[in-house]
Amino acid sequence: MGNDKVLLDHGSGGKISHAMISNMILPAFNNPVLNRLDDGAVLEMNGGRVAFSTDSYVVDPIFFPGGNIGDLAINGTVNDVAMCGAIPEYVSVGLILEEGFSSDDLSIILQSMARAAQKAGVQVVTGDTKVVPRGKADKIFINTSGFGIIPPGIHLSGSSASPGDRVIISGTVADHGITVLTAREGLGIDSEIETDSAPLNHMVKEILKAAPGVHVLRDPTRGGVGTTLNEIAAQSGVGIRIKEQYIPLKGAVLGMCELLGFDPLYIANEGKLLAVVAPEDTDAALRAIQNSPFGRDAAVIGEVTAEDPGKVFLETVIGGARIVDMLAGDQLPRIC
Repeated sequence: MGNDKVLLDHGSGGKISHAMISNMILPAFNNPVLNRLDDGAVLEMNGGRVAFSTDSYVVDPIFFPGGNIGDLAINGTVNDVAMCGAIPEYVSVGLILEEGFSSDDLSIILQSMARAAQKAGVQVVTGDTKVVPRGKADKIFINTSGFGIIPPGIHLSGSSASPGDRVIISGTVADHGITVLTAREGLGIDSEIETDSAPLNHMVKEILKAAPGVHVLRDPTRGGVGTTLNEIAAQSGVGIRIKEQYIPLKGAVLGMCELLGFDPLYIANEGKLLAVVAPEDTDAALRAIQNSPFGRDAAVIGEVTAEDPGKVFLETVIGGARIVDMLAGDQLPRIC
């Protein structure tokens, strides 16, 4: 980065984020576990394997339709651990509070975290609280870390996609990002729009039970579906082609994207997953997802190819095709 300064774009999950990770973070901590760049670290311990992940939440506003920063933090870390194929067990919570923050709001957030943990079946077992002077933070920031056990025989990674695999999305895209944006800007245009934040670990358990040919699971959060598919294509050295007509999208969300000039493929999701599955197990995986209350709108949206390694293409409804590149900047900062 030289003499450059850190920008909001460095937190986007897109190209600029990846450049900082590749040029600064990985060289500083270089090791095989970190270098995999999956949603969590897979660690060998006492003959078994565990998944470990951490994330920080700075969403603005802290309350939005369907959730708040607290349940978002629990669900996000539970999902990152689950994407490694693990059964999440324990979570830590670190709070950074601004002096003057409302005790009533803090209580609401903590209770939301407790309910989210109970719903996911995890325990909050350790944590930390810091308070900074007024004006040195924005109300509340939350860090969560998660720990889970990976069952024998489960091996998932963004580097495991193979030509012929099918790509499944577990539901409608862009719900969370558009919800936070409309709440932040006070647009209040459609009450149908609310966050999709949800724990996906129970869904993942059923997917893996039904479909042993699952190769990759990822939750397309910052940077959205487009950026996440680019990450998988790069890690696996494959091409990916998706079809616009099969991508599930709520009408109200599509309307907001068109009004504001956003591409829904780059908008954050917080309760959806992408599954890359061997063709013979695709139907079983899709049924398992659709049987979950969080996966009723799931669809097969594309296929992994041997052509154009590292690239993602979208086949449009009018019969053309365009490259879906990794997000370049930050369309919606502080979305999670």
